[in-house]
Amino acid sequence: MVDRKRRERTIIVWLIVVALFVATLGVFPIVRSGNVAAVSWALLVVATALFYARFERRSVPAREMALLAALAAIAAVGRIPFAALPSVQPTTFVVVTAGIVFGAEAGFVVGAAAAVVSNLFLGQGFWTPWQMFAWGLAGATAGWLRRTGLLKGRFGMAAFGFAWGFLFGWLMNLYVAAEMWDVGGPKGLVALAAASFWFDLAHAATNAVLLGLFGRGWVRTLDRIGRKYKIVSD
Repeated sequence: MVDRKRRERTIIVWLIVVALFVATLGVFPIVRSGNVAAVSWALLVVATALFYARFERRSVPAREMALLAALAAIAAVGRIPFAALPSVQPTTFVVVTAGIVFGAEAGFVVGAAAAVVSNLFLGQGFWTPWQMFAWGLAGATAGWLRRTGLLKGRFGMAAFGFAWGFLFGWLMNLYVAAEMWDVGGPKGLVALAAASFWFDLAHAATNAVLLGLFGRGWVRTLDRIGRKYKIVSD
């Protein structure tokens, strides 16, 4: 069973890597074509579906589904009041702590659901699946690393959140690069990163502050709730 889970996790990681690689190819003139976006979207959908499939195969009690739905709602609603301040919101904080406590699949589901629900108010578009994937991946990586020393301490959690502020922005830049074929090659990708730098920095700083100050307390609270209602993650 452990080997099977490890193989499935490896497949998902490689699909993520391939999806990002193909999306990046879209900014290079030698391979630029409409097929790049199509392949990127297909791999994105497959990787997302694998996360959901793993979650669905688990024996998930109704109380765990209710708790994860509540966390997704908190993550989504927390984004709305800060809409006037781009990239400043507690969504990633909630998603990461959910992944730490309840595991990678649960973290992915909370992140993906938060993107969909919040965009019901902020606006849906072709960017929504990429936001679902980016926030979901933030929760999944937190789940994968939750047994390590990195996410045990205050500074490690803050560093993890800071890094994901930029990773989230770079993933969204790849979406733009894959959809817009005339971004100017590799220089265009650098220009996108430069243009989004201050937004990514605001996101990273917000994550670092929230996780550094409140992350451990929030994790302890969620862990107590999980133990009380006998919610066990793999």
